[in-house]
Amino acid sequence: MTAPHIAVVIPCYRVGDALLPLLARIGPEVGSIHVIDDACPDGSVARALTGTRDLRVRVHVHDRNRGVGAAVLTGYRAALEAGADIIVKLDGDGQMDPALVPALIRPIRDGRADYCKGNRFHRLGDLRGMPPMRLLGNACLSFLTKASSGYWQLFDPTNGFTAIHAAVLAQLDTGRLASRYFFESDLLHHLNALRAVVAEMPMPARYGDEVSSLRPMRMVWPFLAGNLRNLMRRIGHTYFLRGFSIASVELLLAVPLLGFGLGFGSWQWLASIRSGEPASAGTVMLAALPFILGMQLLLSWLNFDVAAEPHQPIHPMLPGHPPD
Repeated sequence: MTAPHIAVVIPCYRVGDALLPLLARIGPEVGSIHVIDDACPDGSVARALTGTRDLRVRVHVHDRNRGVGAAVLTGYRAALEAGADIIVKLDGDGQMDPALVPALIRPIRDGRADYCKGNRFHRLGDLRGMPPMRLLGNACLSFLTKASSGYWQLFDPTNGFTAIHAAVLAQLDTGRLASRYFFESDLLHHLNALRAVVAEMPMPARYGDEVSSLRPMRMVWPFLAGNLRNLMRRIGHTYFLRGFSIASVELLLAVPLLGFGLGFGSWQWLASIRSGEPASAGTVMLAALPFILGMQLLLSWLNFDVAAEPHQPIHPMLPGHPPD
């Protein structure tokens, strides 16, 4: 069996002088390198190109800044056109070690996964180099993305060190993917819609002197809104469009029961405060029982949802995948 064509995609925007050393460290297992100049204002891509003689490097230039997601998609399309079998994404700031590429693609090469990503939270010792605010933000975002994507066992959703099988990438509707920082989280949501298997590779957190263009406080609401939107879409598609199961019934009953219990209980509680008289036992039970039953149904649905995470890779069954 011939070795797969491994392509690397590197989106670049304000990467400073980190790009040239990064290119020099990419190993011989990689067949092509696609550098995307996302209208980089500091000229870092042009400087790197003058300093490298690597014939694998191909540059794709955006006429204006379109965001990291759009830059990655440009690289993905170019890699597909070049006949890549597995496509790796590296950030241009040098935080990701190209020496880990063989380990990153191994689950895909072995047929155990369709997509693999890095995880900086796997080993507690690796977290010492992560700034506290970034650690807190990633932890909160991870729990949101677990719910919105359906990959409950994953962590570190914004980790940009990823690899994807070309046959799976070709199945994605890339026009619907987020074009900026929500890209990685949004991609997980769309992969789950395909029932793709996602694996993780432990990796250390590395931070240098680079200046990130990400502004955390400005990203809170877009990330929150994006994850809530994807959660609603996933529930609708998985439990009411693609299939209907006992979990669908549990969810249909849980929401109104919880809503009634909370609403009626709050109304009676406020009425009791105004009147100065305690609510009757019957009133308390009328609020408590629907709430308890709704919570039990919601937990039962959640247990079903966690167990339903994809486990069978899809790329061996897709068009364009060579038989083993």
